[in-house]
Amino acid sequence: MADTLWNHAFVTHILVALFGMGSWISVNSLWVELPVVVSVLPEGWNLPAYLSVLIAFGNLGPAAVTLSHHLAPGWLNERIVIHCIQVLAVVASVFLSLFWHEVVSVAGESRSLPYLLLTFVLAFVCCTSNVTFLPFMYRYPPQYIRTFFVGQGLSALFPCVVALGQGVGKLECTKTENGTMQPVYFKEKFPAQNFFWFLFVMLVISGLCFLALTYRVAPATAQNTQNPEQETEKNKEEENHPLQNGEAPLAEDQVEVEKQAPIVAFWTSRNIYLLLLLGISNALTNGVLPSVQSFSCLPYGTMTFHLSVVLGNIANPLACFVAMFVLLRSSGGLGIMALAGGVFASYLMALAALSPCPPLLGSTGGAALVVISWIIFTGLFSYLKVVIGSLLHEAGHAALLWCGVFIQAGSLIGALTMFPLVSVYQVFERAQDCVDNCS
Repeated sequence: MADTLWNHAFVTHILVALFGMGSWISVNSLWVELPVVVSVLPEGWNLPAYLSVLIAFGNLGPAAVTLSHHLAPGWLNERIVIHCIQVLAVVASVFLSLFWHEVVSVAGESRSLPYLLLTFVLAFVCCTSNVTFLPFMYRYPPQYIRTFFVGQGLSALFPCVVALGQGVGKLECTKTENGTMQPVYFKEKFPAQNFFWFLFVMLVISGLCFLALTYRVAPATAQNTQNPEQETEKNKEEENHPLQNGEAPLAEDQVEVEKQAPIVAFWTSRNIYLLLLLGISNALTNGVLPSVQSFSCLPYGTMTFHLSVVLGNIANPLACFVAMFVLLRSSGGLGIMALAGGVFASYLMALAALSPCPPLLGSTGGAALVVISWIIFTGLFSYLKVVIGSLLHEAGHAALLWCGVFIQAGSLIGALTMFPLVSVYQVFERAQDCVDNCS
């Protein structure tokens, strides 16, 4: 009975989701904990700029993996690489929990060198995960790639929920003796060290789930009669999957053959179109819009900002879950969906540009509109990314490698585009707490 339950497809979906959760939970955790960290470390509010640069340098990982696949096809063992970067992330999270607040003197100035070095390590791991985790998922039927993206959505949701429970960014406006309003910031319910231990636990869970997946693949492939994904056979025709060899996970040698197969046929106009859509969507969702979320929301109040963050992060895995049952294959339909998401993205960018005095300021309708816009924007592009990942799954192992490359390239371009606008030229103006910014 226990063995039957262990081999059930539902268990595989859970393992895949928790495995996918570990892909970007480190960087997402670093971002949501910034309001606590900046009050302790000497860099202060220049720390987000450092974080953006370190994440950009983290792309050395995917560049090395991509070059290895190109110059020496079949030489790189994805499972070993994934195990290595997961262990590296777990070790880095332990050191981060212990030493994040330590400061050293560099050229006569105090610098949070341990925090910055460990941030780079975690960014390196997260960036590399896009070009290793996704190709590994080629061993599984296409429905599991959607479960994987659900897990990626949870990597943003879980840290956000914990940070809200921690009380990050909560304040109260009090009147001073001279009649002006002054913000009083509440102390967090638990320190950053505890938050980073939460990150450690999540990374350990993700690593154990991947270990369980590697142990489940070989028996399922060897014994077709006890295939854990057998009950999904009925979905085979619905998926119209031309490359899937049954519903079992592919064996290691099958994937190696696929790696060494010619990939010229992959570069069709449709696949290039899908990759471009994927790159643009990730540039917007991982680089451009997150850089200005506070500018678009905070003028309407901290509650509006918190709701936008939380409900937007809920919309991400929810859209991925919808894609498990409803898969839009039309290129035109995907383009229309991207345009619709672009409309909401443009509205949110306009609000950020007009900060601290956006339209409908002080009204319930204005606050509701910005929250709804963030939910729809996140939901549409999350669904789009899952659908494109599922369609590229059908084009083979190399397609999922390029899928990861375009996800990372789009995210990098979006972040690097916004960095000088936000941090250097300060195009966007932040609303001051407890102050009438528009009088």
